[in-house]
Formats: sequence, structure tokens, C-alpha cells
Amino acid sequence: MTEINMPLSKNVERVGHLDIPGGGQIVVDGRYVYVGHMKPPYGTTIIDVSDPANPSIVSQIMLDDNYSHTHKVRVVGDLMYTNVEQYNRHFLRQADKLPVLRKRLEESLGRPPTSAETAVEADIDEADLPELDAALERGYNAGGFKIYDVSDKAKPQLLSYTETFGFGVHRFDVDENYAYISTEMDGYIGNILVVYDIHDPSKPVEISRWHMPGQHLVAGEIPTWKGYKNRLHHAMRVGDELWAAVWHGGFRILDVSDITNIKLLGEHNYHPPFPEPTHTVLPLSQIIDGRRIAVVVDEEHDHTPGQLHAFMWIFDVTDFDNIQALSAFDVSERDSPWSRAPGRFGAHQFREKMDSTLVYATWFSGGLRIVDVADPIKPKEVAYYIPEPYPDQDSPQSNDCDVDDKGLVYLIDRNRGLDILQVTL
Repeated sequence: MTEINMPLSKNVERVGHLDIPGGGQIVVDGRYVYVGHMKPPYGTTIIDVSDPANPSIVSQIMLDDNYSHTHKVRVVGDLMYTNVEQYNRHFLRQADKLPVLRKRLEESLGRPPTSAETAVEADIDEADLPELDAALERGYNAGGFKIYDVSDKAKPQLLSYTETFGFGVHRFDVDENYAYISTEMDGYIGNILVVYDIHDPSKPVEISRWHMPGQHLVAGEIPTWKGYKNRLHHAMRVGDELWAAVWHGGFRILDVSDITNIKLLGEHNYHPPFPEPTHTVLPLSQIIDGRRIAVVVDEEHDHTPGQLHAFMWIFDVTDFDNIQALSAFDVSERDSPWSRAPGRFGAHQFREKMDSTLVYATWFSGGLRIVDVADPIKPKEVAYYIPEPYPDQDSPQSNDCDVDDKGLVYLIDRNRGLDILQVTL
């Protein structure tokens, strides 16, 4: 047990808690909260929060197997959207290289390679080979997204299941008319944007795509990066624009005034030298001192000592041809008792709605950080809350948050637990 010798909150009080499996995304809509879970067989949970001190589960969608997860969720009116993505995809994709590798080893050795020899050549643990071989034999073709009718929260009804390709769908945005899906597609490397018309939610229709030059392999494009480093993480719609985080490619701003003909408006890439990939980008809803301001957050992965942790950026995006970094906000390792415990520490995500200058950001073992960017040169942390981990967890892993119309914050942990918080500014 970590000895706690620092405050775990400032201007935030916990008013409710629910012990549920860890979540990838949380969305609040009226008196209900929707959680997309990280690990199968848990799919999506709908929670009644009309009494924030006593949240209660209304319904849970369970998955049919352990091969997919539906860790992202969106709600528009009575429609709920979830992704379908291969679970543990980064590990399992290592199986793709095994057939070629084994053939090359057999030609070199003059005999079939042993498991130990294969593992050394593939740079994996020998104990992982059976699971990778099983995944290779099984294949994966379940990726896509689902739309549910949740007019009756106790009985969600599946309206459609649109299959895509490869890993399937990671993150996405939706509105009353379209779904902006980040997914792998046949013939491309890495996730691209695919837009679907959802006027008939029982039959989504693809109407356009967008990708970065170099992703469309079957069209003869050649990426200037290695592997899957540059790809669409997800794109968020703001008016006639989409704000797209493209991982180690930084971010892009897209013109969707003609949704069937998406065009690039602006781009900015700060990789390298910054090591962690771009996760989310959104502009503020208001102009500050005549400037348009955008907030960007990178996602922390396995931390290499000596490298920077993931943090939050503030950009001047007034001129798309001359995007300028104004400042950054970071959390010191000294500001969390679990910063060096097993698990991630740095930034991950912020609430994907910019209706004020307050940014609600999740910082893995650094918890929830509330940052005022009214002065974009000097972002100021005004509140924070670090959950204590469960006894069977090494550290909290705050993954996502949302805020209701009363100002309550809903904070989901990647591994376990939902906190309902009151900001006392």
C-alpha cells in the first residue's frame, strides 16, 4: 500500500461511487450515464444517476465472446452508438508476422524452427506463441460499429451492426446526421476516417472517406512513416470542420462543408521530438483576445525514463497556415503518490466538449485535472481529484470523464470504478 503524504483533491468532493468494471469512455445524457467497458465480456453499461449519491445500473450489454471489446460509446437522443474492435489488438497483431518468419527460418535452418527459435526471431515470449497462433488461425472479422435504440434504457435494442475491416473501429464522433468513424479499411494502412449517413439508423450508408497521403497502399501510396505510427485516432466535428488527431502525425483540420468531398484545411505535427502520440484536439468555443485557441492532449504509453510524459498543449489556430504552440500544461510526478507505481501516469484525454475555458482532463494515475485556459499563455490548474486505487490495483488509471448540466463530473477508471464528483470552485 502506497503511503499517502499529499492531498488527493483540491476544490473537488466525491459525492457518489459505483464499483463497475473499467471503462474506456463515459458519456452523460440527462439522468443517465453510459460506459463503454475496456475488457470483455462487459460491453456497455447504462446507469441511472438521478441520485448522484446512489448511482444504479439500469442495464448492461454483455458480449458474446472475448475477442472484441466495445469500449467507446456515444448517445444522440434515443440512439446509442458503440464501437466493435479487436480486444488486445496490438498484442494479437504480432501473429501476422509469424508465417513469413517461420518460413524464412525454415529455409535458413533446413528444418522447421522450434518454438524457442521462433520466439527469439519474433522478439516475443515463447509462452505467448500458443495464444498468437490461435489468434492467427481464428482470424478476426468482427470489427465495426453498432447502433442501439435506447428509448427504453432497461432494454436496449440493436438496430444495426456495420462491419468495417481489420481491427475494426476505435474511437468516433456522431451527430444527428452522420457518424465519423475511425477504422481500418481494406487497402489502407492504419485507421482512416469513414463517414456514414445515419438518417436511417437501421441501415448506415458510407458516403465519404478521408486519409493521409501514404495510407492508401493499394492505390500505390507509400507511407513516409514506419508501420502504424501515423493514423487517425479520431475526428470531432465542430461546425463545418472536423478536428482530427492523427497519432504520431500530430493533428489535422478538415473541411466538411461538403460531407461527400472532405478537404484538408490545416495541419500541424510536433512529432518528433515529442514522444507520445496526439490523442484529441478541439478548439475552444470562444475567441480569446482575437485569437482562435485549440486544446490538444497526447496519450501516455509505456514510459521510457528520460523521455517526456504525455501532457496537454494550447495552440493558436487562428491561421491554419501558421499554427503556433502557445503553452503546455503538465502534471509533475511529485503530484501523485502513484506516479511511479505500475500503470501509466501521464495524460490521456479531456472531456470532448468545449463550452467554457475549463478543460477537464484525465491523467491516468494523476487522476482528474481541471485546467482553466482563459489565459492561453498561462493555463492554470484550478481543481483536481486523484482516486485511491482498489486494494487489488497498483494505481488509479483515470481514463475518461464527462460533465452534466449541473456541473457534476463523472470519472471512469480504466481498470475499475466510477466516481461522481462535485467541483467546489
